[in-house]
Amino acid sequence: MAEPGMHVYPYAERTIGRVLAEKARRVGDRPFLRWEGRTTTYAEVDRLTNACARGFAALGVTAGTRVAVLLPNCPEFLWVCWGLGKLGAIAVPLNTAAKGEQLAYYLRQSGSRWACCDAASAGLLEAVEGAQLEGLVVRGDGGEVGEPAAGRLPRHDLATVAAASGDPLDLEDGPGPADPFLIMYTSGTTGPSKGVVCPHSQGHAVGEQMARNCEYGPDDVLHTCLPLFHGNAIWYSVHAALWADASIALYPRFSARSFWAEIRESGATAFNALGAMANIIWQLPASADDRAHTVRTAMIVPTSRQLVDGFRERFGIVVTSVFAMTENCAVTVLGPHDDRAKAASAGRVRDDVAVQITDDDGLPLPAGEIGEICIRPNRPGMIMLGYHEMPEATLGVIRDLWFLTGDRGHLDEDAYLFFADRKKEAIRRRGENISAYELETTLCRHPAVHEVAAVAVPSDLSEDDVMVYVVRAPGAEASYEELVAFSVDQMAYYMVPRYWEFVDELPKTPSLKIEKFKLKAAAVERREQLWDREKAGIAVRRNG
Repeated sequence: MAEPGMHVYPYAERTIGRVLAEKARRVGDRPFLRWEGRTTTYAEVDRLTNACARGFAALGVTAGTRVAVLLPNCPEFLWVCWGLGKLGAIAVPLNTAAKGEQLAYYLRQSGSRWACCDAASAGLLEAVEGAQLEGLVVRGDGGEVGEPAAGRLPRHDLATVAAASGDPLDLEDGPGPADPFLIMYTSGTTGPSKGVVCPHSQGHAVGEQMARNCEYGPDDVLHTCLPLFHGNAIWYSVHAALWADASIALYPRFSARSFWAEIRESGATAFNALGAMANIIWQLPASADDRAHTVRTAMIVPTSRQLVDGFRERFGIVVTSVFAMTENCAVTVLGPHDDRAKAASAGRVRDDVAVQITDDDGLPLPAGEIGEICIRPNRPGMIMLGYHEMPEATLGVIRDLWFLTGDRGHLDEDAYLFFADRKKEAIRRRGENISAYELETTLCRHPAVHEVAAVAVPSDLSEDDVMVYVVRAPGAEASYEELVAFSVDQMAYYMVPRYWEFVDELPKTPSLKIEKFKLKAAAVERREQLWDREKAGIAVRRNG
């Protein structure tokens, strides 16, 4: 049930076009987006996204067309994705650090026909082999029009495309709540990354959950410096603010040095933080200004008893949290009034979603026993439509009408969920899910590498660091430094392994599957003896 005064959108109205149109009529003068000293109202958001929709339509983009969006945090990211959504086209937000084969895979697998990017990324997109791009819409200097030079795609200036005028959009014949809105890539575990097909209704379901359970209202300002191409920022901050008639204060990226200045400048009343980010904030020197802010709550994922107690005592901030995936919604929520003794949990099961813990045979386990976390929404439109062009993978996560998360945990007697570990082989580093498969495949393209196994080791900043065992090709003498340089060139910055070890062979089962549990245990036990690129003085910088 919605909070008193909260406007409720019935399921049929949960499309980006209908929601923005209603906002423009009812709260059009209210500020929605705050960015670099400029404020955009709800009415202006509706107008800007309409213009984007008309501009892309003029290029030939229609319902069902996939458009890759390779943009950093900026207002245009929202105008483009939401404008495409009004057309019934499907935005494919991509990690701005993607390049090489990883970027090529995203473009090919999604079937993107157009791409919207910064000028700096245009060359990367044009270099991709096997993609079916028809043209680029470029933000910033580099959006030349006219006949393209040899080997170049037609380019259109985003500012021009986004300023198209024309008749009002017909939302009655537009997409419905169950139509695809976004394809968001989540890292594979034993195979390539999967494209999560998100319906229009999914982000609005999350927005409602956050506004209700975290008690966001029209006077709130939600700060985010997390990347918009991830669900955390786009749904748990932006859509949460949208649902609550609140404002979103958007910043390019997280910086410990400027974080509190941004919070004070924006008048933020809430922010979201990844576990590693929260630890960095906590480790900042104590200051007389630690409580000189207007923040009421901070959603930290994952959280801990130390952070919950510490943020309240030092900063006067109540910590909230969730258990969620790109594929679904807020499965459980630790709200601002939940029992602080449950601070180590990922929150309590709410009415929106049923949660069941099962053994490997799918049999339910009692409270306190660890098993796979399985979920089932109690309302329509709260989870993905499936994995794009991967029907077997889609069927593989459904059993007896339950969605299998691949994560393990337990419920206590009060229905609070406690995360244990991942059944999957994903490695999570600084808020990014890394596919061990993709990392291994990339490294194996080096001529001196025969075989690779990537595992996670605990990081001092929470979450994981990446460790790789490398079997060199016969006669090869590649150094750690050479393979690090190759990795920097071929993969996103956050994927580049920190710990390395050359081995003669990898431990395997009789069916020749690598026994990664042995490798991970050895890496944790011997971490101080492993070659560490950070101790070697090799820093890897963000490239997005």
